[in-house]
Amino acid sequence: MSARLVLLSTTHRVAVGLLSFGAWEALRTAAEVYAAAADHPLAAALDDAGVLLRVPPAASPSALAAFLVARADAVSVVWLTGADGDPGLAEALSELLAQRADAGADLPEVELLPGSWDVPGSRLLDLVDVMDRLRSPGGCPWDANQTHTSLLPYLLEEAYETVEAIEVGDRAGLREELGDLLLQVVFHARLAEEDPEDPWSVDDVAGGIVDKLIRRHPHVFADVDADTADEVEANWETIKQVEKGRTSAVDGVPLAQPALALAAKLMSRAAKAGVVVDVPQPSLPGDAPLTAEVVGEMLMGIVAAARAAGIDSEAALRAAARDYARLVRTTEAAE
Repeated sequence: MSARLVLLSTTHRVAVGLLSFGAWEALRTAAEVYAAAADHPLAAALDDAGVLLRVPPAASPSALAAFLVARADAVSVVWLTGADGDPGLAEALSELLAQRADAGADLPEVELLPGSWDVPGSRLLDLVDVMDRLRSPGGCPWDANQTHTSLLPYLLEEAYETVEAIEVGDRAGLREELGDLLLQVVFHARLAEEDPEDPWSVDDVAGGIVDKLIRRHPHVFADVDADTADEVEANWETIKQVEKGRTSAVDGVPLAQPALALAAKLMSRAAKAGVVVDVPQPSLPGDAPLTAEVVGEMLMGIVAAARAAGIDSEAALRAAARDYARLVRTTEAAE
C-alpha cells in the first residue's frame, strides 16, 4: 500500500513556525521531511520541534518529482515548498503520476497542504522589504541619494495624481496612484529609520496612527456616545484641540497648501468654532444661482484679470488667507 506525499506551503509574511495545527501534525508524524536547502526558513523551528529536515540529492523538477514519489512509495513524506513555489515541480509530479496511473501502478496519496496564509495587509511587508533593499548597500544609487527634502516634489505630485484619479473616476488609476503614494510614506519612513539622532520606523508611523484613531474614536473604542457623523466630527475636533494644545480654531492649518484649499480650510475651521469674520462678497452675474460652474467661471475670470495685471493670484489669495487667519485669532481673543 502506498504512503503519503504532502506538499506543504507556507508564507514568509507571517512569523516563522506559526503554522496551522494540520501542518504541524503532518510534520511531526511524517517519516521524512524534505526541503530544497538546509537553510529553509522553517529549519530552526523544525529543529526545536525535534523534526529532522533532509535535503534530497535531486536538482531538476523531474528528478525531484521522481525522488519524492519513490520515497512516498515506502513512507510518509512532507516536502516544504520554497518561497518561489518550486517552478516546474507540480507539472513534473502531475506528469509522473499520470504515467504511473496509465501503467496501472499504485499511486501515493498526494496532498497540497497550506501551512500558513497571508493575512490582510501582509503585502505591505513586501513593500518594506523592497524599500530596505533599495536603500541598503548594493541597492539603487538613486534611492540611496534621496532625502526627505528631495522627495517632496514626488510626494506632492503623487498626491495630486491620486486626486485626479478620484475626480475622473479612474478606479484602475486610483489603485496605482495609491500605491505610488504609499511608496512615498514607506520611503520617508525608511529615511527616518537611518537618522542617527532620532530614528523611527514605518512601525512607529503605523503605531502612531493606530493609537490616534483609537483615541479619536471613543464612540467605537470607549463609552462615548456619537450617533451621527456631525457628532463624530465634533468629538474629533475637541479631542484634537486638547491633544495639540491649540488655542485658536485655525491653529494647525498647514499654510503651505494651495491657496484655495487653505482659504476653504480656514473658513471651515472658523465656522465650526462659531467665529464670525467678514469676507468680501462676490458679485454674481445677473440673477444666476451660485453653482459649481458659475464659481469655476468666476475664479477663471479672476485669475485671468490678475494675470493681465501681472498679479500672482495664488500668492494674492495666500496673503488674504493669512490676513483672514489673523482676524480669526483677533476675534477669538476679543471674545
